[in-house]
Amino acid sequence: MANDRKALVVGINKYKNYPENNLNGCVNDTKTMGSYLKEFKGFGSGDIKTLIDDQATKANIMKVLQGMVKDAKDGKIKYLVFTMSSHGTQVPDMNGDEPDQVDEAFCPHDLAELNGNWDPKHVIVDDELHDLFVQLPKGAVLEGYLDTCHSGTGLKVMDLAPGRKIKYMPPPSIEAFKRAIAAEKVGKGKVSRRKTIKASHVLWSACKANQTSADAQINGKYSGAFTYYFYSDVKATDNSLKPKALLAKIRADLKANDFDQVPEYDANATTR
Repeated sequence: MANDRKALVVGINKYKNYPENNLNGCVNDTKTMGSYLKEFKGFGSGDIKTLIDDQATKANIMKVLQGMVKDAKDGKIKYLVFTMSSHGTQVPDMNGDEPDQVDEAFCPHDLAELNGNWDPKHVIVDDELHDLFVQLPKGAVLEGYLDTCHSGTGLKVMDLAPGRKIKYMPPPSIEAFKRAIAAEKVGKGKVSRRKTIKASHVLWSACKANQTSADAQINGKYSGAFTYYFYSDVKATDNSLKPKALLAKIRADLKANDFDQVPEYDANATTR
């Protein structure tokens, strides 16, 4: 059964150019998500590719994802999973497909800036993931689990309690930051129509698009708060909850433990 599926599991604690923004729980999250995939999703160890820290450059991440999509197009696999625990950020929307004029983006290990903005060669924008996954054939199944800030529109409130870090990298210059904030407030961009992803798809995100997510010490271990409660609740219920019920439980657990982030679940009609 497991040969028809592949997963890429990414976790980044250490950032090549921004060591002051290193995190603590993202590598642990890869172990958690690997366990989840093997225990509840029918994956074998050989079906899961894990990239952590300096392995998790943009080039490496995109190469693996591109290979997975090619295998799906060639009929070799039908089930694809992508999980990422890292910093999130924002970049100016360049193609007019976002109503707030800001694209959500994900920070690889080699995140770098260029001329006051994030260097496109070293940041993963949600548009890039969409443009890749839209190539998936009908009949394929895609699942994404994004434990980053601003992850709520990943396919397309600051919490500073002791022992917690925000998984957000602001734009690299004051000018870029002001542009992002101004665009988010104005929201006058004309929204263009994106191609629909033909594959059945599911997206679990750690927070809403306008929120940050936490990297925290929970029960003596550093984790992404969403990843911790997602796996704990799946395991405690033996994966018996429907997605909406599971989402409600995760949200309740986060709130009960003083996390402000509100996770989201989205799926197209065939996978709800």
